Amino acid sequence: MRCEPAPSSGVGPGDRNPSRARCKAGHTDRHFYIAQRQHLSRCAETQPFVTDPSPPGVDEAFLALGRIVLGDRPLEEILEQVVHIAKQTLPMSRDVSITLIGDDKAKTVGYTGPIAIALDERQYEDEAGPCLDAAASGQLVSITDIDGESRWPQFADSAKEEGIHSSLSVPLPVQRQVTGALNFYAAEAEAFDTDAIRLAQTFAAHAAVAVANAQLYESTAELARQMQEAMATRAVIEQAKGIIMRDRNCAPDDAFNVLVRLSQESHLKLRDVAQRLVDHVAAGGTPPAPGE
Repeated sequence: MRCEPAPSSGVGPGDRNPSRARCKAGHTDRHFYIAQRQHLSRCAETQPFVTDPSPPGVDEAFLALGRIVLGDRPLEEILEQVVHIAKQTLPMSRDVSITLIGDDKAKTVGYTGPIAIALDERQYEDEAGPCLDAAASGQLVSITDIDGESRWPQFADSAKEEGIHSSLSVPLPVQRQVTGALNFYAAEAEAFDTDAIRLAQTFAAHAAVAVANAQLYESTAELARQMQEAMATRAVIEQAKGIIMRDRNCAPDDAFNVLVRLSQESHLKLRDVAQRLVDHVAAGGTPPAPGE
């Protein structure tokens, strides 16, 4: 069975208007992820895993990506493998990296060599460059010839020092709090033709699925943690109310008002006051008398 390239995110080099590109990406995002996961599942279930160390063909690369992205390994480990497969599949690339931006901070989470990390860091220090622009705008950024690049002169100088004469930064079609870009650096000028750009966009889509999965897992885990904390807080408050009700022979609302007053007077959170009362009584102490 031939594993065809995954569905496009709909944001490509033809989308010259950033607002239109972002709107288009947002409108198709849900359907894109569903189609992407279905495609990856079919590939992973019907094809053997690629172990040949030689540069993989396109079909084999997509198969390997499907296996990786659907795995349960840490995100950085997954993205590290994505960039290495991308470099093998697009051999004109000298180095490949993935930039993720969250909380206004950019970092490289996967790279194939020192050139990629050096040029990424150059952009982070300057707070300007093709990978940051691609991530922020949602548009592909291609520098066909570094010698003629005037938008980011410091990046261009650093690239030429590293022997890089063209670059390609493909935005990751992700939403929520994280944006990013898949970056390709090549020694030759005009290294990335239309076919190479399409392949690069497909790799970016696979990377985006991994990022989206990680975000979903983290948000679900955080929600579970918050619910556990809320349940623990409610439990200890109910225990403290029970102690006060038994000691003062009062109603639940009156017992709760006692805890609120103690919280205000001690400048402690209600949960902390309740926990102190429960611990105090458990150690053999007595609840505070009325008016204390």
